Amino acid sequence: MHQIIHSMKSHYVLTIAISLLVGCIYLVLIPKHWRDAFINQISAKLHFLPRGRRTSSSKTPPRSISPEKNAPNNEPPPVEYKNIFPPSQRETLGKVAGRYPSPIKEKLLGGEIDDVEFRKNVIPFTTNYDDCGPSTYTPMGLSIEEVKALGDFPDYAELSGVPRPNPYKEFRIDTAIARPYRPFRWAYHQTMSLNKLESDWWLELEKTYPVRIAQRKELYAKHGKLVLDYLPGSEMACKEIMEMALQFLCARYPQYFSLTQDGSRGYVFQNGILKNETVINSMHPLVVLLENVPEDFACMLRNPGDGYYYFRAGLLCSALGWNVQTKLGMQLKEIHSPIPDYKEKMEFSMDRYVCSVACVRTPVPFHPQLRNPWTD
Repeated sequence: MHQIIHSMKSHYVLTIAISLLVGCIYLVLIPKHWRDAFINQISAKLHFLPRGRRTSSSKTPPRSISPEKNAPNNEPPPVEYKNIFPPSQRETLGKVAGRYPSPIKEKLLGGEIDDVEFRKNVIPFTTNYDDCGPSTYTPMGLSIEEVKALGDFPDYAELSGVPRPNPYKEFRIDTAIARPYRPFRWAYHQTMSLNKLESDWWLELEKTYPVRIAQRKELYAKHGKLVLDYLPGSEMACKEIMEMALQFLCARYPQYFSLTQDGSRGYVFQNGILKNETVINSMHPLVVLLENVPEDFACMLRNPGDGYYYFRAGLLCSALGWNVQTKLGMQLKEIHSPIPDYKEKMEFSMDRYVCSVACVRTPVPFHPQLRNPWTD
């Protein structure tokens, strides 16, 4: 009997030893995060085992945030954009002044302006330009008197330096298909994704044009301000982008579009594809775009208070995961805040580009930029 008991004890000791050996090998071979989880479970049941670093008292800050060992700040220093303005366009007034009668021509040939006077009288952020005095200035140095003297549908190609598109006379809407769109370049890296825009292809049409316009009008009728809205102070920008777009369509597709003047109704846009006409002054500029141009538009305007650009008006029927109301009034960085890594990788570069790069005086013709907003 004694021999049997001794044999059983030896067997148990051997079994325990083998189990401990296998357990140690297992702990060594498994991944670290599995091993930590296993030890935490065991220590939770066996309170005498240590459970990691002792919790700091409320009066003693953790080492990671102690004053003498702050984490390094890798963010770029703050930039002051308040005193940075887009390049002055005053020199372009002389190029178009000769097309106007003498009284208007004299207003457009006022010459240079005092820089201090200009900075003191930039148009307020939320003010309609129609309500401003004649000596109030746009951020590009044109007085409100000069803007009104230019009138409706001035020569934006001359004023902006972006050439008019070449007429696409062989274009046929019933057979036109979209050009291939390939915004990705592998391996992909998160960038601003800017390319030179070919001015002939700013606004493209294809055979689905009538259907797209009908769909966009239906979206606006159903969703209203979720699709199209604008804030005070955006009136001039909305008018400008509408006039530029219609001028483009008339120059690029003269067989389908034209702009005429009616003595009582003012400017009238003739749409030969939809077989209708739009009296320009009868509706908001963004509604004119909605009913004639199958593209989305977002107007970012400079805030003279800080020099940053804010989303102040928009017509967006194709946005993914957001709408005009969720972003209207936001600064550029606020609009992009949900984008992963935007703050760390993109925010500084985007603000610097939008607020500063436009201030570099590039030679005419100026080349607008094409951005591939595939994430929108």
